[in-house]
Amino acid sequence: MSTLYVLLLFVAVLGAWMGFNYWRLRRAAKVVENHDFAKKIYSGQLIDLREPTEYRKKHIMGARNIPYQQLKQSLAALRKDKPVLLYENDRGQFVTQAALYLKKQGFNDIYILSYGLNSWDGKVKTN
Repeated sequence: MSTLYVLLLFVAVLGAWMGFNYWRLRRAAKVVENHDFAKKIYSGQLIDLREPTEYRKKHIMGARNIPYQQLKQSLAALRKDKPVLLYENDRGQFVTQAALYLKKQGFNDIYILSYGLNSWDGKVKTN
């Protein structure tokens, strides 16, 4: 019986943690679908958070490659007065952490491509 209580407590804590992270992300950035993301590309700063090897294979046209691990060092390359559009292969951990970091640094107009590059139906550059 105590194993059941421990399991239920674990599930409750996990659910609360996931809910808290979802709430934090929603406060930091807007997760948008392909159509809305494509509209914002021309007025914003499109950032590919993947590693350079992945970026060279395939990326959204007009994207700059700033790997998540280099985001802090590359912050000066981004403008706070223009929207920042972020993506990875999928909507993974790095894009969430990047959005939260940018929000802390004073960026207010942050967008995340829902489901990332894998579901992108717009123009891409491949090698």
